[in-house]
Amino acid sequence: MTVDVNDIKLQYVIKSFDQLSIYELYGLLRIRQEVFVVEQNCPYQDLDDKDQKAHHIIAYHDDKIVAYTRLLAPGASYPDYSSIGRVVNDQEYRGKGIGKVIMKVSIEKTKELYPHHPIKISAQTYILDFYSSLGFVAIGEEYLEDDIPHRGMILEF
Repeated sequence: MTVDVNDIKLQYVIKSFDQLSIYELYGLLRIRQEVFVVEQNCPYQDLDDKDQKAHHIIAYHDDKIVAYTRLLAPGASYPDYSSIGRVVNDQEYRGKGIGKVIMKVSIEKTKELYPHHPIKISAQTYILDFYSSLGFVAIGEEYLEDDIPHRGMILEF
């Protein structure tokens, strides 16, 4: 699927783990490490054995991965909830609307895959407004996840 976002032509692919090429897997792990480990200075165990059960949404611009999410079935992260996680946007491409588009694609695909299960996410507190603009509602208290403030959020449909 191709989408134009602010004059940037993006190619989105949606694949299960088994469908990923080794180059796609390397690329998505690289962008996750660049943002979550290096940029956010947060050493954490990214490889959590959930990737193998996930659907992966990758946004490319000129063969470069610029955004990514992973979709998880109910029970993989939260009982009775599907989930969208590892939401990442390349630093060079932020502020251009790409994050919102990949989240909309992710929400629609999650609804298609798991139509009877609302979506729950663990959102970094500083971007709660971003997720709220997509219909997510904050629940519970703020908590630390890998030393970064987070809050649970749910999207009912």
